[in-house]
Amino acid sequence: QVQLVESGGGLVHLGGSLRLSCAASASIFSIDGMGWYRQAPGKQRELVATITSGGSATYADSVKGRFTISRDNAKNTVYLQMNSLKSEDTAVYYCNVRTVWGRREYWGQGTQVTVSS
Repeated sequence: QVQLVESGGGLVHLGGSLRLSCAASASIFSIDGMGWYRQAPGKQRELVATITSGGSATYADSVKGRFTISRDNAKNTVYLQMNSLKSEDTAVYYCNVRTVWGRREYWGQGTQVTVSS
């Protein structure tokens, strides 16, 4: 059974915007940190943004000022608002969820984001 479901990926124009969503199953309890990673062809998976249970966010330098991570704890959902998209943002984006004490970790199926010139 799928436990993390991502949506919102697609093709966008250079400089455009896109909003990704990741909904965690209600069966995942005691969620602590949530975040987004991405992986481009031939490159290592890299951290994009994280957010704590209290709403404190951190970002990779490459997306700082352009991306915003947020969460809705009541819905077990994390979002990634992406603005001013660049060609180098093209990648498969993966949602990540961790429970308290680092007991469990979950990954989304990945959603493709392609920025066209």
